[in-house]
Amino acid sequence: MNSIVLGIDIGGTELKIGRVENGLIVEQIFRTVDTKATKEETLSSLFEAIDSTINSEVTAIGIGVPAVVDPVTGIVYDVQNIPSWKEVELKELVEQRYKLPVFINNDANCFALGEKIYGKGKHYENFIGLSIGTGIGMGIIINGRLYNGVLCGAGEIGMLNYKDGIMEDYSSGHFFTSIYKSSAKELSQNAAEGNETALKSFNEFGFHLGECLKAILYTYAPEAIILGGSISKAFPYFKKTMELSLQSFAYQKQIQNLKIETSNYEGIAILGAASLCLQE
Repeated sequence: MNSIVLGIDIGGTELKIGRVENGLIVEQIFRTVDTKATKEETLSSLFEAIDSTINSEVTAIGIGVPAVVDPVTGIVYDVQNIPSWKEVELKELVEQRYKLPVFINNDANCFALGEKIYGKGKHYENFIGLSIGTGIGMGIIINGRLYNGVLCGAGEIGMLNYKDGIMEDYSSGHFFTSIYKSSAKELSQNAAEGNETALKSFNEFGFHLGECLKAILYTYAPEAIILGGSISKAFPYFKKTMELSLQSFAYQKQIQNLKIETSNYEGIAILGAASLCLQE
């Protein structure tokens, strides 16, 4: 990556922007996403954040969004954490403002792409990038390339029916806020101190996540699943029950060969978004 580009990751609760030079993030900023703001207000916040990071050497902008998106037109549809973003012509709006080419994809796809190029995914031709934070998103790498599906919608594992709701209700931050009335971050801190309730919450979460992984395994049979997102940092607290859940998977030889890893690069989604520019 020799070009200087911006990588933007619009997450469930946080906006991250990084200026990427020669494959390295040389400057980055973070902003809170106001989920209740209007479309105009959120766009204004996005532009303000870009203004503070961009310079005259930037040649393109890559954006990952937590929604389905047309990668050709750059129209974003039904952003779950920003209800006002029902249909936003994001590519056109950003290109008009900055007079630069803009490339847009799903944020979980950007995570998987970043892992393939810069992270632990380098070693695999077929793997899943599973981003677990406020929600749960999945990016799919097949034969070394990102698989988008229609409107970049492949891998919406969180929308599958599960128990009394959908998979995301039990395999993401929603589980902790709805069942334990606390954030995963706070419960992780409590678990580190040996708090029994916090440890119990992650034990339960691990079981549900294991069920999610089984659905992925039955569908894609990947070489590896790379866990990212804020909740992946609590992996030691849910690893055991997740693995116990996988014991009921029908094809145990597949489990024996499966690698489950956690991402170790904080800015991997930014790099993945930046990589959209160079892929094109």
